[in-house]
Amino acid sequence: MESQLGMIEQSFNLRYSGWVREALNELSDNFTITDPSISGHPIVFASNGFFKTVGYTEDEVIGRNGRMFQGPETDRRSVMKIREAIREERAIQISLLNYKKDGTPFWILFNMCPVFNKEDGRVIHFVGVQVPISRRPRRSGCTVVRDAVNSSENGALFCQGMFRCCRRELCSDTVMELGRASALNSVSIPDDEVEMNVPCEASELEKRKANVAVSNVLSVLTHYSELTGKLVCGKRSCLAGMGLLGSSLNIPLGSIKQSFVLSDPHLPDMPIVYASDSFVELTGYARHEALGRNCRFLSGKDTDPATQFQIKECIQTEQPCTVRILNYRKDKTPFWNLLHISPARNALGKVTSDFV
Repeated sequence: MESQLGMIEQSFNLRYSGWVREALNELSDNFTITDPSISGHPIVFASNGFFKTVGYTEDEVIGRNGRMFQGPETDRRSVMKIREAIREERAIQISLLNYKKDGTPFWILFNMCPVFNKEDGRVIHFVGVQVPISRRPRRSGCTVVRDAVNSSENGALFCQGMFRCCRRELCSDTVMELGRASALNSVSIPDDEVEMNVPCEASELEKRKANVAVSNVLSVLTHYSELTGKLVCGKRSCLAGMGLLGSSLNIPLGSIKQSFVLSDPHLPDMPIVYASDSFVELTGYARHEALGRNCRFLSGKDTDPATQFQIKECIQTEQPCTVRILNYRKDKTPFWNLLHISPARNALGKVTSDFV
């Protein structure tokens, strides 16, 4: 636990200068910053405004995953979309139902974006901005009704045109009561009667506010990274990113002792994006010599073309296969390789990489 807390502390201290926390806390926005390279993808920073909104203290939040704010009515499909954005290291903006410490549900517009190492394109952090969504009355509901008395002449019209969800047999008497109450200009249904699990869409103003908040946080992080010389940016700005595996997978894959590589079928010529230590030892190629290249660079003059064609067909049809193929080490030494290829799929069943 102590080593985990140390990594969380270093997540900020090694990348930004000492005043970055104070500068971030001067922002009025609600946001968190997480580190995908640490096991569990924990929160390493949260703004003062965020603590006030959710009701948790700093000690209760730092070091924990953001799913602690989810609850029974949080849409699992929305959570899945966020997870996919993290795996694919891209930004996402989505409405989400979260829960405060006291169990109160509230809707937010969640705007998340990655923070990249400017030098090599690795993802350093994710910034997650939360903008509370103001619940507005739906046209088919009866949350708020304003100036209703003067707009209707009889109870039936009033009931049909304004309340719709009200019981029709009560409307006539209700209108007569409201008509005698000239001081009453609006009728409101208590907020706790509104269904919180009904999807709540953010307004354009709230979306703009979320975008501005992300920009403000990125500006602060960029400025204070310049003071340490370890520059960050909001967009991957180098070609080195082409050969990188998602940072959230680096630690788990590093513990696997077998010889294997991961290649990306979505990039031109399906390059290797990760090579294990055992693969490096087996082939004699350094990791940087393998990354960015297609696996066929291990083939040689006596490699069977029919076997290569079989591998190609399996990749095109996204099917696993196992073959015996003659490969060559860096020093040109041939060796027989029992090769197993299997597609790696995300939670939606989409192929993200091929495990070789």
